[in-house]
Amino acid sequence: MKRIDVVGFGPGGYEYMTVQAIAAMKAADVIVGYTTYIDLIKDIFPDKNFLNTPMTREVERCRIALEEAKKGQQVALISSGDSGIYGMAGIMLQVVQASGEDIPVRIIPGVTAASAGASMLGAPLMNDFAIISLSDLMVPLTQIMLRVKCAAEGDFVICLYNPKSRKRKDYLEKAADIIMTYRKPETPVGIVRRAGRENSSCEVTTLKELKNAEVDMFTIVIIGNSMTYVQDGKIITPRGYVLEEV
Repeated sequence: MKRIDVVGFGPGGYEYMTVQAIAAMKAADVIVGYTTYIDLIKDIFPDKNFLNTPMTREVERCRIALEEAKKGQQVALISSGDSGIYGMAGIMLQVVQASGEDIPVRIIPGVTAASAGASMLGAPLMNDFAIISLSDLMVPLTQIMLRVKCAAEGDFVICLYNPKSRKRKDYLEKAADIIMTYRKPETPVGIVRRAGRENSSCEVTTLKELKNAEVDMFTIVIIGNSMTYVQDGKIITPRGYVLEEV
């Protein structure tokens, strides 16, 4: 029986794709995805049939995938990063369940932006951390900022996705103000742009300077906890290991 594979293909570069993700896309008769994500992979799989929709059309995308599977097509529904972290896994399962169709769905994980970005900065996620999206398309802003407050109060390392857009110009500043209540101004902050893609870049700054940073939808921001420090340009959050002198 044909199935739908919900594939997390990583940040975008081929070297970040898992063996399982590559195999699923190679095996697919049709690959369905957000237009920008299709553009990232279509040169890698040039012989495939691609179907795409623009941003905010996630439900429609899943219905297209379902209809193709009902035709007997092997479908790969793609997400950047990990398909189960702000990806298409949940909504695809919901759409199939609501349809009543007996179509198998397999979730294939991928390298998420948090881990790809952290690797560029050093080792900032070595202790407990929280990932929070500042996009309020699905979650009210009050709920987002409550989560920021709870993560800051709990001394989690905080990884912020979707920190700014044309409509959300001051959300990162609001989040920084909340975190400053619980963290020192000198707390290390890592900013990664286009993690795992061409022209990626990163910089190390501080919580105090975060408001002045240039960020966009393709940026992730990692804010250290009370133990995080910078050494030789790398951000390190200690796990708690005891280093014995040799």
